[in-house]
Amino acid sequence: MEIKQLSFAADSPPLSVLASAKVAAVVLPTPTIVTDSSSPPTIIFSDGTKLQGTYVLLRYIGRVASLPNFYGEDAFQSSQIDEWLDYSSILSSGSEFENACTYIDSYLEKRTFLVGYCLSIADIAIWSGLAATGLRWESLRKSKKYLNLVRWFNSISVEYSDGLNEVTTTYIGKRGLGKPVTVNSKELQVVNGDISEKGKVGSKTPEVDLPDAEIGKVCLRFAPEPSGFLHIGHAKAALLNQYFAQRYRGELIVRFDDTNPAKESSEFVENLLKDIETLGIKFKKVTHTSDYFDMLMEKAEELIKQGKAYVDDTPREQMQKERMDGIESKCRNNSVEESLKLWNEMIKGSERGLQCCLRGKLDMQDPNKSLRDPVYYRCNPVPHHRIGSKYNIYPTYDFACPYVDAIEGISHALRSSEYHDRNAQYHRIQEDLGVRKVHIYEFSRLNMVYTLLSKRNLRWFVENGKVDGWDDPRFPTVQGIVRRGLKVEALVQFILEQGASKNLNLMEWDKLWTINKKIIDPVCPRHTAVIEERRVLLTLTNGPENPFVRVIPRHKKHEGAGEKTTTYTKRIWIDYDDANSISENEEVTLMDWGNAIVKEIVKDESGNVTQLIGVLHLEGSVKTTKLKLTWLPETTELVNILLMEFDYLITKKKLEEGENFLDVLNPCTKKETAALGDSNIRNLKRGEILQLERKGYFRCDVPFIRPSKPVVLFAIPDGRQATSSK
Repeated sequence: MEIKQLSFAADSPPLSVLASAKVAAVVLPTPTIVTDSSSPPTIIFSDGTKLQGTYVLLRYIGRVASLPNFYGEDAFQSSQIDEWLDYSSILSSGSEFENACTYIDSYLEKRTFLVGYCLSIADIAIWSGLAATGLRWESLRKSKKYLNLVRWFNSISVEYSDGLNEVTTTYIGKRGLGKPVTVNSKELQVVNGDISEKGKVGSKTPEVDLPDAEIGKVCLRFAPEPSGFLHIGHAKAALLNQYFAQRYRGELIVRFDDTNPAKESSEFVENLLKDIETLGIKFKKVTHTSDYFDMLMEKAEELIKQGKAYVDDTPREQMQKERMDGIESKCRNNSVEESLKLWNEMIKGSERGLQCCLRGKLDMQDPNKSLRDPVYYRCNPVPHHRIGSKYNIYPTYDFACPYVDAIEGISHALRSSEYHDRNAQYHRIQEDLGVRKVHIYEFSRLNMVYTLLSKRNLRWFVENGKVDGWDDPRFPTVQGIVRRGLKVEALVQFILEQGASKNLNLMEWDKLWTINKKIIDPVCPRHTAVIEERRVLLTLTNGPENPFVRVIPRHKKHEGAGEKTTTYTKRIWIDYDDANSISENEEVTLMDWGNAIVKEIVKDESGNVTQLIGVLHLEGSVKTTKLKLTWLPETTELVNILLMEFDYLITKKKLEEGENFLDVLNPCTKKETAALGDSNIRNLKRGEILQLERKGYFRCDVPFIRPSKPVVLFAIPDGRQATSSK
């Protein structure tokens, strides 16, 4: 049944219903505003039946939405969601508001969503209840009082920003929920191509529509080539496909474009699926272009017989020059019989067939060079990773993609703008093949500074041993940047903030790492390390004769990080740089202990500090000291660690067209620093993120195995650290 009417009282719009509909792409008619404040929110269907009440409407949207598990994946989760819907009403109670915030904050300590592992109407109901209070919630967001709750609220706000911003802009004022806000069209301006409210630079772009898209009838595909790992550019394409599929309640297919067996492998397929799962991409099924090889060969032969394609034995370099100059091949006007004869030689993979390729007969004089008789098939007798040696010929991407898109029922093909000139070729091939036309929607390719995204270039680094593999932390692959310490939530937020814009942008990595820091800093545990080289021993003459241990939080503002033990001894290690900055009789603060006064500084013949002697002054105020020092006890329990810092692989922000990346290789992209870490570091797990006090954020790549083998920690950029390339 179609929803014909939505109505609600002017002073109490059902924010959770409106927000859920936007997020789940459930189309609601323009609401009818009634003056009777006691009138409940009401939906009237095309047959005259109606539903009333905020939570009734919310549950209805949860059931009809295409978003997975929006109303729970089973009866138990649905019941949990019902409990949260009932609880959400407490947020409108002034006296209980902060108590409710405290409870939800505690509940979310180790959770991403309120119920299960994906967004549900429970999340939207609580999110809407908070947003509806206007400035009251905004002031609490800034107070750092509810870190888990704010993290959760911000995550939803960013991921579903377009729909939620539209609802909040319309229905929420500074004092909270109220009558719809009218924005005068004259108060809108264009900022960098994006429409925003006047004076509010950086407001989110309005939703972009797919051409001729209908709710429930959109089918999209994400089609990576299995010749490498997924990189950040592919991630943008994958996430945009998912965004539109969810928005239009459509389907998403993952298709492997496996038309080039020389570069492809099952290993790449497995890792691409792993990366797709990492990004949280939900798809209907996995297909392969190779599933359609028989059909594609039949279609190619039909084109030859129809005079729309011909076999050409022109050498490749000469063919490229003739295409550029608009010169027809000597084979273009060969008879159908001659082309079919050579086509069969290609199929057999004979010596004669290896000299040939199949070309479409389009228009050699067209100003758009992609239409100048493109290659459809090449003879390449190399075993295929899925189907072995069955074929000696393989279709090109340009020929296979338009056909398979049409056959698989794709309604809209999302392509980056670098393919713009080949869009006409795409549709011409569909026309010649007699299949339906697929809509093309272009988006800008994601380009990052100091970064190569060409798989051919990335493969060079792998094959020449310049990196340790496709998951190297210097690589822009999903596995590489996650291994370096990037949270997937940060990557998703960064990409969705770019939206489906067609404007070409060169993005800074700093922005991505800044988003990442905001996610990891509130929750990651704190540890201590001292650089091993030239470390200095500080002897506290009045320090404890017998070492003692205290249990302290791993993160002072996040109990969920757990606890750690700290040993207090008479002799402690500090970094050389810290020791070198201390003056005699200076009072310093030893972090997590208290103040001390350095009485004597011992130096060697070269003037290097070798030892410090001081006294504890625990009654001293930490507010009066200039230096706040990290330290480690002199014990045998310290852990050997290796701190790894990484730089860009090239030294130029952006390569110009035709410029060789080999000319701008960065000679030094990795720095190793030996250090000692506190004893708790032996408990770190691989992949765990931590902060070394005063040294930055790190990800544990190799955990503790034995004392002689160091724990390896990868430095995580925080968006502020300069590199040598900069």
